[in-house]
Amino acid sequence: MAGSMAPLGVKKERAAEYKGHMTFAVAMACIVAAIGGSIFGYDIGISGVNTMDPFLQRFFPVVFQRKNSASLNNYCKYDNQALSAFTSILYLAGQVSTLVAAPVTRNYGRRASIICGGISFLMGAALNAAAVNLTTLILGRVMLGVGIGFGNQAVPLYLSEMAPAHLRGGLNMMFQLATTLGIFSANMINYGTQKIKPWGWRLSLGLVAAPALLMTIGGILLPETPNSLIERGRVEEGRRVLELIRGTADVDAEFTDMAEASELANTITHPFRNILERRNRPQLVMAVCMPAFQTLTGINSILFYAPVLFRSMGFGADWSLYSSMLTGAVLLFSTLISIATVDRLGRRKLLISGGIQMIVCQVIVAAILGVKFGADKQLSRSCSIVVVFVICLFMLAFGWSWGPLGWTVPSEIFPLETRSAGQSITVAVNLFFTFVIAQVFLSLLCAFKFAIFIFFAGWIAVMTAFVYVFLPETKGVPIEEMVMLWSKHWFWKIIMPAMPTMPLENGLGPSDIC
Repeated sequence: MAGSMAPLGVKKERAAEYKGHMTFAVAMACIVAAIGGSIFGYDIGISGVNTMDPFLQRFFPVVFQRKNSASLNNYCKYDNQALSAFTSILYLAGQVSTLVAAPVTRNYGRRASIICGGISFLMGAALNAAAVNLTTLILGRVMLGVGIGFGNQAVPLYLSEMAPAHLRGGLNMMFQLATTLGIFSANMINYGTQKIKPWGWRLSLGLVAAPALLMTIGGILLPETPNSLIERGRVEEGRRVLELIRGTADVDAEFTDMAEASELANTITHPFRNILERRNRPQLVMAVCMPAFQTLTGINSILFYAPVLFRSMGFGADWSLYSSMLTGAVLLFSTLISIATVDRLGRRKLLISGGIQMIVCQVIVAAILGVKFGADKQLSRSCSIVVVFVICLFMLAFGWSWGPLGWTVPSEIFPLETRSAGQSITVAVNLFFTFVIAQVFLSLLCAFKFAIFIFFAGWIAVMTAFVYVFLPETKGVPIEEMVMLWSKHWFWKIIMPAMPTMPLENGLGPSDIC
């Protein structure tokens, strides 16, 4: 249609003109940056120290006494708000700090936030390893939370902006792969350190310093993303970095997209206010719903409290740790499946298929526990094996779908001018719901018993329907052209208002493109 217009910012679609390939510079940058994910995962998995007797005796003596009580309801032995706070305060601190990280990431670059996160992790590890009372322990968890807020805000953005468009999904999942590796490592370390009495828990909590040091050094040595450099006025340097990470000097199309996006970004002085405008409504909805839904799968409940959960089901101390190690290994393997398939099958297929499998698994576990397990009886060995197997199937489905894609999709959909703010909202929402679930899960387990799995299955049904109806496929769409995708979606094009525009070449309008 002659005279039709395209949005300001990126003025035309140039994806077909993008050049470049996977380079050593991108590979190294993604590996080092994704270490931030391993720390996030380690901090989730290491919460398993809450079943170690010396740790409970020192900081939570009431829980230690209840744990060994034969008369107390199996579902309620670990229902203690102070113990829950040990896990959940990490995520409350992360929620607050990620909002502080947004202006740092935008004004000083992605590397600055990665370095801040690494330093905070180092401080938290030192405090936890040396903790002599509950106050010191909680303060250490707060510093780890600050590290999570900065790291989770900057690392997914860094990976999205460094990766070539046709490989962005797989490379961005390095964050989730590293997260699952961190969870598995924490489970393995907990299994080993529980045998070192009475100070094994100190080793578990302190070893997070190793990846934190690598993250800090990597943040110092890594190149900044070309998107951030151009946005901050360092255009020629941005072009040089772009040529380096693409392995070619023929980067005119991608560089032009970045320059045009930067022009619009630099007119925005209040990105958090701007993100509330109707033209950013689709991205804002996704930034809130995707991380919220990811948490409401119930995955964090299993990851935080796997040893507690399995012991509540009647597993012995060793078996509970064996089971949590097994589920962590399955999660790691399934993330590799997602990395291999996401840029071929797309985001929607993985999210929907994973959601369906998770619903089935949650219902099966609830049925087994409802029939075979109760307040005063234990699971038989055969039923226990079936429960672990089905939970592994649940972890498998989560690992190829909502686990990595709950981070990947929000990190790739925002225009440059609101990208840092959008990622902060994503992280803040994720950490808020993670905090809530971590704080109330043990109480919910005591109150709902086996129905806790039905509760989460209901939420998974909602989120699967949400993806089917509202999420367009983002596979292969350049990050700076993502805004055009929403204007073509059957629902979001109704929500989005007419925008200030520039003519598209050849007089083609949106109706001609769809």
